Amino acid sequence: MADEQNNERYSKETQLIYGKTHSMKWDYDHHVLPPLTSSATYRLDSAQRGAQGFIEFANTAKQRKNKQPILIYDRLGEPNKDILEENLAYAENGECAVTFGCGMAAISAILGILTKSGEQIIAHRTMYGCTFSLFRNWYPRYNIDVQLINLHDLDGLHSSITPDTRVVYFESPVNPTLTLIDIGAITNLMKRINNSRPEDERIYVVVDNTFATPYCQRPLEHGVDFVVHSLTKGIGGFGTDMGGVVVGPEKWRDMLLLYRKDFGGVLSPKSAWPVLVYGLPTLSLRVQKQIETSMAVAEFLEQHAKIRSVSYPGLESFPQYDLARKQMTNYDGEFAPGTLMYFTLKAASAQESRDKGETLINYVADNAYTITLAVSLGHTRTLIEHPGSMTHSAIPAEEQVLRGMDPGGIRLSIGIERASDIIQDLEEALSHI
Repeated sequence: MADEQNNERYSKETQLIYGKTHSMKWDYDHHVLPPLTSSATYRLDSAQRGAQGFIEFANTAKQRKNKQPILIYDRLGEPNKDILEENLAYAENGECAVTFGCGMAAISAILGILTKSGEQIIAHRTMYGCTFSLFRNWYPRYNIDVQLINLHDLDGLHSSITPDTRVVYFESPVNPTLTLIDIGAITNLMKRINNSRPEDERIYVVVDNTFATPYCQRPLEHGVDFVVHSLTKGIGGFGTDMGGVVVGPEKWRDMLLLYRKDFGGVLSPKSAWPVLVYGLPTLSLRVQKQIETSMAVAEFLEQHAKIRSVSYPGLESFPQYDLARKQMTNYDGEFAPGTLMYFTLKAASAQESRDKGETLINYVADNAYTITLAVSLGHTRTLIEHPGSMTHSAIPAEEQVLRGMDPGGIRLSIGIERASDIIQDLEEALSHI
């Protein structure tokens, strides 16, 4: 067995393939890959061992180091999830990770442990439609105030903070417009504000890093407190299983585990296993290929006579290009602008833009070979969708415009196909507009 302490001399990409050479979560020394576990409950040797297992669960102070955990029940923990969590924390350069059944379960968990009734969350005004729905439809029932503002305006953020503010939440790149939030600027402002607040009133910064994946961006390196992901997307990579994760400081691991146990948003071992053996090991390979293709597709769209605008962080015309080069980098520090883009068609009115967008989408759905009309992203296949009527339909149409979304805007998630094939299908579809 290789010396565990020598692993750091290998690249991050290689370590995501092999993971830890040894894990106290499970002894699988003679397996090339960790086996898939399929048991929801575990046999205990004695009542005393069962009691010790419950004492140690979500109780870091009681857990014995260098000892395999006492497995009791899948909802409390099991080997595939536990090993995956070690590797996800490593991928994001975080201290710990706790997985959940989907991305929304992860978002709900971290916000659930950081806020309570009477407190406030400040979030960017543009976001994934289901997160918007969580904030708009459910948090008012819990008397948690959510202020949706423009986080590009730091002065506006500063003036929006109240004694009850506990979280600043955002995505970067933002779903679906691909605009960026200056992560370092936000965390520096929160650091200054927190210096004059007691610890129990501290404001935490939470970033949804799903669009970028850890390969393109690691917000914890820019001072963020917690990162969330939908594992269903780029990290999982193949569109076969749902999952979510929270990555952050070790001291919050116990609370996250308790939240998962009691609210039940548990990642199935059958869903954890593909991410562990397929998703993470191929992350750098897939995303680097997708970035190269994305650049070619974005440049094609930008030059097309029927396209009004293309939002892709890799284009020099991208309004936040310098910020993208600063905070979107791979493990070697190279520019990694991601695998998604958002584009609009030339139109004389908002209604015409929407009509043209739907016409393009429908033609692609019926005729394209390399582009699939489907929600989700980060897939090996190129996916196209119309956010206004699909993923962001929870946001009223008039609010979409106020939040920077075009009624006919189209989101494109690039897969691993050859760029010329994707461009061929797009060119044909655009010829029918």
